[in-house]
Amino acid sequence: DLALIEDLHTSCLSFFLQFHLFRTLCQHVEAELLSEVRHATPQTGCCCCCSGESSCSPEPAQQPRAHFGTGPQQKHRTFYEFRTYCIHPDQNAAFLKLTNEKIHLRTAHSELVGYWSVEYGGLNKVFHIWKYDSYAQRAEVRATLAQDPAWVSEYLSKALPMLTSQDNEVTYMVPWSRLQSPPQEGGVYELVSFQMRPGGPAVWGKAFQAAVTAHDAPGYGKLIGAFHCEFGLQNRVHALWWFESPDHRAEIRHTAHHDARVVAAVRNNIVNLDSQRNQLMLPCPFSPLK
Repeated sequence: DLALIEDLHTSCLSFFLQFHLFRTLCQHVEAELLSEVRHATPQTGCCCCCSGESSCSPEPAQQPRAHFGTGPQQKHRTFYEFRTYCIHPDQNAAFLKLTNEKIHLRTAHSELVGYWSVEYGGLNKVFHIWKYDSYAQRAEVRATLAQDPAWVSEYLSKALPMLTSQDNEVTYMVPWSRLQSPPQEGGVYELVSFQMRPGGPAVWGKAFQAAVTAHDAPGYGKLIGAFHCEFGLQNRVHALWWFESPDHRAEIRHTAHHDARVVAAVRNNIVNLDSQRNQLMLPCPFSPLK
């Protein structure tokens, strides 16, 4: 038993000696690494033009700055309400006929930018854009419409049963875009909706602008406007295009696939893109944008 106790004592002593040596070695390595870091870190003292006889006050170290802005800010209050209505399939023609006859009751209160029937990328759907100078104006318009007996009895009460759903978004023109008119009447429109990755225009704004404007050139379609969603899905942007016809749009798309300038701009933007939806639309007879 005594021999066993002595062996155990010897083993413990050996373990503690080895542990002490290991800790000393770690402390030495840590000190060497810290010394190398100090020598490798640039000093924020005198500038390189100082001589040994002159002195400069050390410049304060740069403090990290938090950037809360997400891109260029809106400089005006004008916004555009996007509205999408889905119609019962057997009521599509009746809804368009009723709207064509009664839309003047609605446009008497605020400005209609355009009204379209979706041809490709959706069935039995209409899409329309309304312009407002402020949220106060929109609230006033909605309140007035609710008290307009002609609007309620002649249109609203008949149109609502024809719909399966309604959706809206509040959008602003992006700072580098202005609402344009098509070069001629009688064409088709494409609404391209991009769901961008979180971060806002500060992250993807320049790449998106380059991709869109690359297509807005002679020989391509006409950009009517680019919009950034304020209420609805965030980080969502829309581009509204005009083409002479669906076949004209198909030809342009084929051309773009072989245009190195367009391809490069699109590739730079696609890294910021989560999803995209395209809808080809026909302007209604009463649409201001035809």
